[in-house]
Amino acid sequence: MSKLTHLDARGKARMVDIGGKAPTRRVAVAGGRIRMASAALDAIRDGAVPKGDVLAAARIAGIMAAKKTAELIPLCHPLALDAITVDFAIADGAVEVTASASLEGRTGVEIEALTAVSIALLTIYDMAKAIDKGMVIEAVRLLEKRGGKSGDWKAQD
Repeated sequence: MSKLTHLDARGKARMVDIGGKAPTRRVAVAGGRIRMASAALDAIRDGAVPKGDVLAAARIAGIMAAKKTAELIPLCHPLALDAITVDFAIADGAVEVTASASLEGRTGVEIEALTAVSIALLTIYDMAKAIDKGMVIEAVRLLEKRGGKSGDWKAQD
């Protein structure tokens, strides 16, 4: 088993010291989906949700969340992101969300991409819950990461 980096020699939680690491280009892509009734999906697609443009609000929420990840996740480093994108695809009975985060830095951006997806999905739920309270958020996961000491990684489907 590898050494747990967020624990000190006495087993107490600590923020990892990344000060000695060289900055490298880092990119992470995460995804997830929210399944829903066809009435909710149609309303989102047609821009007919009473609260407004669901996908526009979810995109902004995801971007804002990625920028605030260190405030939400204990021991996570605050990062100056170079870019964060949040995109949507209407699928069979669901909205799929993909987020990409990138920077030139000393630590990865996986948590920022995952946070963006999670908050975008929660925003979709919040805005469409009057139409379908039974929506299901699922399959939130890292799809790909590039850069850093551990190198590149891609999810195997």
